[in-house]
Amino acid sequence: MSPLTHKIYINTLILIVLVTTAWLIYIGYDYYSMPLEERFYHPGHADLKPSGPYGHGLGIIGTVLILTGVFGYMARKRFRALSHLGSLKYWLEFHIFLCVLGPVMVLFHTSFKFGGIVSISFWSMVAVVASGVLGRFIYLQIPRTIQGRELSLGEIKDMMEGLGNSISESVQHVPLQTLKEEIIKNNLSAEKSLGFVQRYINEYKAKNKFRERLKAENISSSDIKTIMKLVSEELTIGRRVETLHTMQKYFRYWHVAHLPFAIIMLVIMIIHVAVTIAFGYTWIF
Repeated sequence: MSPLTHKIYINTLILIVLVTTAWLIYIGYDYYSMPLEERFYHPGHADLKPSGPYGHGLGIIGTVLILTGVFGYMARKRFRALSHLGSLKYWLEFHIFLCVLGPVMVLFHTSFKFGGIVSISFWSMVAVVASGVLGRFIYLQIPRTIQGRELSLGEIKDMMEGLGNSISESVQHVPLQTLKEEIIKNNLSAEKSLGFVQRYINEYKAKNKFRERLKAENISSSDIKTIMKLVSEELTIGRRVETLHTMQKYFRYWHVAHLPFAIIMLVIMIIHVAVTIAFGYTWIF
């Protein structure tokens, strides 16, 4: 998948979630915003209540999306026979999409009414989604191959060296080392002040100065764009190398928090579905 195609793919997934959420709010805002004791008198109560055809349908579709997202990604991750079905990176992104869209539908299925054992499943679902967002951030901080395999420290350093050589060949007469020294000096002082945020600010300022230096050397705009992209990649990888061990440790801890909530959610979800079927609640079939 090319960078442009991937960007379109991600934006499409985001758009689907946003449009779906907006549509659900539009359809039932009057009902969901009413006090619980007054909803019975709303003209849409029969359809929008959790056991109604609309509300029940949202619960079923949301559950199917969650189960597909969870078990589909687990299968792709654990079974080598499925490795030819696309890179793990894209499966993770689709897993996140399904496990965001599904809970949104389940939220509207509940009609924002939480109680009993189902509330445990709901808040576990919220914890899973929230921890998933955090896990995605940590995941992105660990350099990986296009297939999603975590790179070793040696592979990362080789990548950095290759980027450094590419940049040096592009700007042989511009002292790239000056840029690196300035960033290192500023980042050392940042550790004593605002730390993480200040590092980004320092790198941004240093890159702007370097860009101006390239312009002063009468380098074409297209070449400057290419060079700055390489510089940004090298700085990003360098930053991640410095925090690699910390992020790997956080990622292990994250699994300890994410998985139990997911299991609790799934177990209570299964109990909830079994009970509703036992009491004769069926959808439109």
